[in-house]
Amino acid sequence: MTWENASNAYHPVRCEIQSLLREYLTSSKLAEIVYRDDAGQVQTTHDVIRDLFSRAGQEFVFLGRGHMVRLDHVLTLDGRTVSVAD
Repeated sequence: MTWENASNAYHPVRCEIQSLLREYLTSSKLAEIVYRDDAGQVQTTHDVIRDLFSRAGQEFVFLGRGHMVRLDHVLTLDGRTVSVAD
């Protein structure tokens, strides 16, 4: 399975991870976020979480610098595993 095919199917994130993300959202705490971009490349950023939202049955995190990342593409948040890479 290629990254493109794997990235199309949304995989919900565990409730405890959503709670952790909400904590970062309300505190405006800077976080190290490792995620896969649209090309499947692993990216690392240090940013704050500005919003968490759903669109078309998928959940997203909106970062302070304007990046929007699908929640199941986030791999780690400050070293804690969020989702498992395919």
